[in-house]
Order: sequence, then structure tokens, then C-alpha cells
Amino acid sequence: MRDRRATIRSADNNMDFTFDTMTNAKTFLDIGTVGTPWGTAEKAQWRARQTVKRRYGDEVLPRIHALAARFEVLEYGRLAEDPVRYPLFALKSRDWREGLPAVLVTGGVHGYETSGVHGALYFLETEASNYAGHVNFLVAPCISPWAYETIQRWNPQAVDPNRSFGNRAAQESAALLDFIAPYRAQVAVHVDLHETTDTDESEFRPALAARDGKPFEPGTIPDGFYLVDDKASPQTAFQNAIITAVAQVTHIAPADTEGRLIGSPVVTPGVIEYPFRELGLCAGITDAKFKTTTEVYPDSPRTSPEECLQAQSVAVRAAVEFLLAG
Repeated sequence: MRDRRATIRSADNNMDFTFDTMTNAKTFLDIGTVGTPWGTAEKAQWRARQTVKRRYGDEVLPRIHALAARFEVLEYGRLAEDPVRYPLFALKSRDWREGLPAVLVTGGVHGYETSGVHGALYFLETEASNYAGHVNFLVAPCISPWAYETIQRWNPQAVDPNRSFGNRAAQESAALLDFIAPYRAQVAVHVDLHETTDTDESEFRPALAARDGKPFEPGTIPDGFYLVDDKASPQTAFQNAIITAVAQVTHIAPADTEGRLIGSPVVTPGVIEYPFRELGLCAGITDAKFKTTTEVYPDSPRTSPEECLQAQSVAVRAAVEFLLAG
């Protein structure tokens, strides 16, 4: 795995943040009994091994508050893990107009996926003002701040927030669901920003198998950007428009020898499908016609942290442009 630790500047050049996908790889292997799902004690043992590697309060919150002149900053909850340290914020267009379509952007559902968090903020800093008066924006840039700090996929209870929007098993997911409820009917586009990293294969998927008492089946990590469409309501033209735009800034992941990406059939170049609501995914929390999950690959030798941020921002821009062109 390439060391993706890097410090880069925010779009307004006012602050630094850490672009990092490094984790405590394989520290879970001696927890519990092989083949037996973890219980409370094993999850507590896993939690005790997590350490802070970067600061939400230093890298994310200042960028959110720096946007307050252009967007309404809304606090929609606080994590029980540390309510003072982990407030949850969303940004809403200050010129919100009833009757305009709403564009929802979410990032950091998996806190370790750096470009999802900072890509959402980068879009607000550099692109969103171009669409004032045409769409309303609602952006939750860092849904899982504890996981952002510890560079983890799960929350402190060893629960995956991005499998919990159906059962509300994660407080991060429940808080966002409650916040978004009044806006659900207005959302026409939802772009959920994610990454697929080498640590998905070296740590997170093996950890999932260990936690659930199941055998780990090795897979491969796609080299490049790809999208996940909703299997229940695919919008191929929408996905293709995003892929075409993103291909101008970073490479698109090719299908493997079986015509798949991470085990799922490629339906069009760079696009696979998941049943969003069945799996409890963030991208399924509204009735938006146009919704997608982005997947950037920051560990590729063919990309850079800056390029990953641009890819996320371009994906949002292309989604908005597709909506307006219709």
C-alpha cells in the first residue's frame, strides 16, 4: 500500500488538512475466537486500540465555519462518544428557495475516506456559487467525525454507518436521517462521496469477517474512480455523465477479467449497482431520482490527493449540470 499521508491546503488557502488512509492495519487479528462473532467484550477491545491520528476540530470544523458567510451552518447533533469534540454540521444554501430542486452532498460516512470529507468542502469553496438561484444545496461533509480522527470505517461501537441507514444502528446514521427528514421530498440529486482504498482489502474487509465470525475471502481493489448506481432505480445516463466528466481529471477503473469491480458486474464503464435501501446505504436516504455513490482510489500511483479532491468535486458538478440540463 502506498503511504497516502500528505498535508495539503484548503481551496481558499487558509488552512491545512491531512490526506491520510493509513490505519492500524491488522490489529484486530488476535481479538476473540476465529469463527465466532464478536460480542461486547471483543468490540470494546477493538475500540481500545483505536487512536487519534488527525483532528476533526483542526482540519474540518474551521473549513465548515469559514463558509458561514455563504451557507447556513446547521448543527444537527453531537456524537455520544464526546459531545463537545464531535458536533455534527451540515451546510445549507443561504439563498434557499422553495420550488428549486435540492442537491444533497454527503461525505465522511466512512471517516477514513478523506477525499469524501474534503471533496464536499472543496466543492462548496470552489463551485457551488456558480449555481446560486438554480439549485438549493444541502451538504453534510463529515458524518462520522470520530472515524475521521481515528481513520476508521466503523464507528466507536464497531458498527458500519453505511450499512445502518435502514436500521439506525449507528448514531451517525440516525442523526443524519433525522436531520434530512424535512428536506427529503425536495432532494432531486444525492451524491454520496466515498473512497475505495488498499486498506479496504488489508484491514477493513478482514476486520468485518473477524467481527462477524465469517471466513475472509480475498478480493481486489479497482485502480481508478468508479460509481455505484441504485439497483432498484438505475439512472444510466446520469451515471455516464459523471464518469465522462471525472475522466477529464482522473482515470476510470477498468473492469477486472470477469467484467466486475469489487465483485459486482460492470453495467457501463466505471459503473456498478447496489440495492441502496436494502443494504442501508447513505445514498438511499431520499427519494431523489438521481443518486450515486462515488468511489475514488487514493492509493493509485496514477493519482494524487489534489486530484482525488478534484474528482469528487467534478462528480458533484456533473451531477448538478445533468439535473439542470434536463
